[in-house]
Amino acid sequence: MPEREFLYRRIAEELRGQIAAGMLGPGTLLPSESDLGGRHDASRVTVRRALEELREEDLIESRRGVGWFVRDPAVRQSLNELDTFEQRLQAEGRASERQVLRFGFVPPPARVADILGENDVLEVARVNLADGEPFAAVEVWVRSDVGEGLSRRDVESQTFLDLLAPRLGGASQTIGATAADDALAGTLQVPNGSPLLRVWRITRDTDGAPILVSEHHYPSHLTEFHVELPANSAPAGSLRLVDGAG
Repeated sequence: MPEREFLYRRIAEELRGQIAAGMLGPGTLLPSESDLGGRHDASRVTVRRALEELREEDLIESRRGVGWFVRDPAVRQSLNELDTFEQRLQAEGRASERQVLRFGFVPPPARVADILGENDVLEVARVNLADGEPFAAVEVWVRSDVGEGLSRRDVESQTFLDLLAPRLGGASQTIGATAADDALAGTLQVPNGSPLLRVWRITRDTDGAPILVSEHHYPSHLTEFHVELPANSAPAGSLRLVDGAG
């Protein structure tokens, strides 16, 4: 076997061992490809092959314009039921925290006003943290008759699912992709233009009327959505193409 074959494996094994030992923790920026090449007297092609091997093992990932990072474990969220970030994180033994950025009654965006049928609603903007790192940026608009009974302390200490459980009748959500603008990049601590997953959710009360509208943004490398598809069952949703110019 040529020496270069052994070399890329040695580079991969060294990094793999450092990740396993915790010397390179989740989210850590790896040395640049040129630094790794210099350290091992290896060509960029050889270094890239080692890095690609680790990426195939889901140990590292690349972010355009930034470099290679140790991969954070993605939080898997189910599409089969209405649950929360906190429930998923707790199930995986990870610490969760929410920070409320804005709380108050405001005129909502036109789309939200059409859904809730109101021109003044409670807006709650927050960032959710997983093990101390930003995991989701969320905006929630609450129907006024419901929002009047909530305080900032309520939404800081409990989820809407917990606060409104007796009144909730279900939800629908649409998942797509977008790129981080300046505000979202700052909130989520990712480079401007980074890929994000976007979830638009409409939650209804037990009478079927919209009670909450929310927009969630997740760094795409930190989350994945999961749905079970039983055989011979009717589809629960649909796939549609979106006009990129819209």
